[in-house]
Amino acid sequence: MNSPQTMHTISINKFGGSEELKPQDLPLPTLDANEVLIRVEYAGVGPWDPAELHGEFEQYKSEKSHFPYILGSEGAGVIEAVGTNVKNFKIGDKVYASGFLNPKGGFYAEYVAIDEDLVFHVPKNLSLEQAAVMSGVGITALRGIEDTLNLKPGECILIFGASGGIGHLAVQIAKRLKARVVAVASGKDGVNLVSKLNPDVVLDGHSEDLVEQINQKIPDGLDAILLTAGGKQIKELFKCLKPQGRVVAPNGVTLPTETVPLVKTYDGNVEHEILERFHKMAESGKFEVHVSQIFPLEKVVDAHQALSEHHLGKLALKVH
Repeated sequence: MNSPQTMHTISINKFGGSEELKPQDLPLPTLDANEVLIRVEYAGVGPWDPAELHGEFEQYKSEKSHFPYILGSEGAGVIEAVGTNVKNFKIGDKVYASGFLNPKGGFYAEYVAIDEDLVFHVPKNLSLEQAAVMSGVGITALRGIEDTLNLKPGECILIFGASGGIGHLAVQIAKRLKARVVAVASGKDGVNLVSKLNPDVVLDGHSEDLVEQINQKIPDGLDAILLTAGGKQIKELFKCLKPQGRVVAPNGVTLPTETVPLVKTYDGNVEHEILERFHKMAESGKFEVHVSQIFPLEKVVDAHQALSEHHLGKLALKVH
């Protein structure tokens, strides 16, 4: 990178709504010794992206953000350059990465510079677009099930929002851990998607008799509930829990007020250790990552709009 180079981005010049997302050509990020430069093919559109757009994560940063600011916490592509200390990657490798609040800019751009600890080779059983969207929701699901719920083999977990980004990976992770899984999906299309992921029971969250169905299928009660989506039905689910049952939700899920004290919340923090754990799961055997829609980078506003509408799995942007 001897001469100045620019890259096409969708970036913002101040925090606000989706009207702030503008195409801008910006300088390529510089590369530190432990970083790789990725030529981004696909970027994930995370449910947390609108909150970042509004500046809601500024309180968690060690220093104030500067503009222009590039969003996008995850993506996949090809290694373009490597820092002098990088050992695990070479130019031309197909990789994916998770860099929430990456100080050098996010994945709504043609290139990203990111620490190699947050980068992994694309598993052979997955496409670039699948790898691009899976890490944020994957580690959020894993953090909830394994680290927060401490789910044991044979226990019965209900996953609410099972056809969403976090939810459909959570179903597969819980099954890998040999748990019994009750998957509550959104609508007939959600039930169809989740049925292919081998849950023990799959139910439509729009059903009026949801609690009756759960009690009928799991008469001895639930050991655990993972809430990956909000909704007024949530408070009814507590009736299905065993006396010592536990309930968790990632921060950001809107909970009915009366259930808040009963739910343990957690963050899906991006760290090498949990990314590596999730990566090993993703590359060991059949693993389904559902990408329901891919938008051109220039249509990022449409992608953000789609986040708030009914959709299955994850959304992606095609960058290159």
